[in-house]
Amino acid sequence: QVQLVESGGGLVQAGDSLRLSCTASGGTFSTYVVGWFRQAPGKEREFVAGIGGTAYLTTYGDSVKGRFTISRDNAKNTVYLQMSYLKPEDTAVYYCAANPVVRTIKETYEYAYWGQGTQVTVSS
Repeated sequence: QVQLVESGGGLVQAGDSLRLSCTASGGTFSTYVVGWFRQAPGKEREFVAGIGGTAYLTTYGDSVKGRFTISRDNAKNTVYLQMSYLKPEDTAVYYCAANPVVRTIKETYEYAYWGQGTQVTVSS
């Protein structure tokens, strides 16, 4: 069983940067695929970024390409989401999710383990 805890959210201004962390306990997290998703009020949960386990392959949602970077430090059981050039439309609750095997990294149903979420608010 894997437990995920997100941290690093907050209130920032447009153009600012923020780094989110997703720290895991239990399981062999270093081999898990990890995804970041976000959900704004009244909207569906949206894929933001994903990273493979040992392969360190990364992929991004179209709305964040070139602005966000996902990375992982397996020694710390942590996956990071570095967010730059933030926009008001990036405002949402950000969740990390993990699973040992993922076929379609952008789909929420692929992930068995989820964190509780962290709020990111970007003011204009």
